[in-house]
Amino acid sequence: MNILRSKFTVHLIVCLLCFVMLLPLVAADNHAGDTPVSYHSQIVPILKRSCQGCHHPGDPNGGLIVTTYTDLKQGGMAGDATIVPGKPDDSLIIELISGDEPAMPQNMEPLSAEEVALFRRWILEGADDDTPEEVDDMREGNYPTYTVPPVVSAIAYSPDGSTLAISGFHEVLLYDTVNFELKARLVGKARRIQSLTYSADGRILGVAGGSPAQFGEVQLWDTETNTLIKAIRSSYDTIYGLSFSPDASRVAFGCSDQTVRVLSVEDEKELVKFDNHSDWVFGTVFSTDGSHFVSAGRDTALKLVEVNTGSFVDDINSSNKGYGEINTIARHPAAEQVISGGEDRIPRLYKIFREIRRDVGNTDFNLIRAFEAQAGSIEAVAFSTDGQRIAIGSAAGEVRIYNVADGKRLVTTQGDTVAVFAVSFHANGTQVAAGGFDGKIRVFDATSGKLINAFMSVPLEATASADVALVVTGMT
Repeated sequence: MNILRSKFTVHLIVCLLCFVMLLPLVAADNHAGDTPVSYHSQIVPILKRSCQGCHHPGDPNGGLIVTTYTDLKQGGMAGDATIVPGKPDDSLIIELISGDEPAMPQNMEPLSAEEVALFRRWILEGADDDTPEEVDDMREGNYPTYTVPPVVSAIAYSPDGSTLAISGFHEVLLYDTVNFELKARLVGKARRIQSLTYSADGRILGVAGGSPAQFGEVQLWDTETNTLIKAIRSSYDTIYGLSFSPDASRVAFGCSDQTVRVLSVEDEKELVKFDNHSDWVFGTVFSTDGSHFVSAGRDTALKLVEVNTGSFVDDINSSNKGYGEINTIARHPAAEQVISGGEDRIPRLYKIFREIRRDVGNTDFNLIRAFEAQAGSIEAVAFSTDGQRIAIGSAAGEVRIYNVADGKRLVTTQGDTVAVFAVSFHANGTQVAAGGFDGKIRVFDATSGKLINAFMSVPLEATASADVALVVTGMT
């Protein structure tokens, strides 16, 4: 009996010890479950993925905007409160995303049960906004610092040829084209600058870029005063391939959400949201009269769209030919023609408007000329201002210049030590500038190919911290 009592006592002690040892784990687990849902880190990613495509400032479907906490809470035209803190059953958003056939998101996979539960719990806990305050320390006189140059993703000569605009980190750098000295720095909130283009009259410099997984942004700069006219946010990721309509009243750009957007410059209204692409869109150009635009992207397609209606008109190229992803396009300065290039290394010149009816074999009837294959994938194309020559920049680091009329190669230059991502002709056609992976700008004589000048795209400061260098080069 004593032996049994002893064994029982030992067993009881062991159980008690195990219980005591497990208490911290139980407490920790309960504490984790009690941690409030974060709007910024848990709710916003769902909104970006499933809701922002139809409910952003440019296209507030049903009057509802979800790109900021304030707009989300305000609700839409229906009048019902989208969010009632502490009352998920009275919050319209729960009704919209719940049920066997939820009303939102439209034309997409519904939110999972776990995601809906996350929304309910966030609202039940008070629907707090824990978005960090946006720190805007990038302003005039407070410029980014660099110990190594960033990759050059975009360059553009001004229409009068006096200025060369170059992409940087959070900024566009302006150089004169005589001595190639830095004369201005246009600093904005977008971390990445992916596209630079001037309006036809040279009065506006258009910038497209953004901060990855946060926002896409169009910046419009007054070229006389170098002041920001306006910054327009669209989509929830970096945007690409900005173009102006001929009268500069509209801008078009491509997005990673597989859409093309056209915005009114005056009132920032989204006029077109074209969603016929099936992959990222990297380039846009308007027709000479501004009635249509052409878009190009990773889905291998060149698509023609009517601007006023947003209606798809035609696939300019035969995308089923296996040409590969299209990285870049440019329009002839005076003709309805576009040059495109990408993964398969062959530049192709196309008519914008079809003159021959499509046949069963899907023949590439709009194709004017296919140029020779480049040494690497094509990353940049540009016409000379007279439309007689094209410059092609490739991932092989080369810039080749061709005669448009017969496709003859005129010049070959080494535009970068690794890869060329941007090319631009001077207005008078005597120079072509190139930039790319090594961050250096190289300016060549467009006839002989002789190197005229080479300089770093940004001012380098040896005293800058290593952390800044990492951020600037996109290595963090």
